[in-house]
Amino acid sequence: MTMVRQQPATQAGTPQPEPRRRRTVPRGVLNLVSVLLGIGIWWLLPTVGFHDIPAPPEVAGRAWELTVDGTLGGDVLASLLRVFIGFVLGVVAAVPVGFLMGWYGPIRGLVEPWVQFFRTIPPLAIIPLAIVLMGIGETPKIFVIFLASFLACVIATFQGVVNVDKTLINAARVLGAKDRTIFARVVVPASTPFILVGMRVGLGSSWATLVAAELIAAQQGLGYRMQNAQLYYDLPTIFVGLIAIGVLGLLMDRILLFAERHLTSWQERR
Repeated sequence: MTMVRQQPATQAGTPQPEPRRRRTVPRGVLNLVSVLLGIGIWWLLPTVGFHDIPAPPEVAGRAWELTVDGTLGGDVLASLLRVFIGFVLGVVAAVPVGFLMGWYGPIRGLVEPWVQFFRTIPPLAIIPLAIVLMGIGETPKIFVIFLASFLACVIATFQGVVNVDKTLINAARVLGAKDRTIFARVVVPASTPFILVGMRVGLGSSWATLVAAELIAAQQGLGYRMQNAQLYYDLPTIFVGLIAIGVLGLLMDRILLFAERHLTSWQERR
């Protein structure tokens, strides 16, 4: 005879205890705590032996002076315009090139060696050639920034295309879809997360290249102002430029992150 173990009876209608939910601190609160902690550490550094580092009040005072006389606003506008134009042109050129490299094998074989070649050359090394070929106006500055964003974005787009699940492509072909439909309905949506990540990386590269780009006979811009301040050992002005670049880059990155979340809302996230 098989013995059946009876489960303890529970009273009907007795509510079962709900599983405990993990309490999570809002990300905005963590960001605020991180910023305040960073400022606190910065404020502490001059008091523990790093006397050359200006304290936050000194940098804030210098930023106010540059803002009142219009210098900071003009520099921000000039740098922001250069980065925006170079970044947008880089993305516009990189996306179709990356799609062609990923979709057509012969184009990949022709273009990929040159992309990898120029990726190994720092933008600073391109500046002398840009000056000789394009002069000392805005064109070489924007070109150097364009190159930085283009190389980052074209690689991400290419990887997005080649990493599309082959099962999805084969299923679409079995259902009678043509290459154009497969490309528009399968490849482009599946590659979008890669493209947006490449855009964020390209944006960071654009801002990182800005200071080098403004070596080219610039008369205005955050990079120019920092280099000019270096000659006079004006550390507060250098800090103002660094913070301005960081804040502008962070704001633009958050805009791209917002677009990424809405364009790839179907993607599972942590």
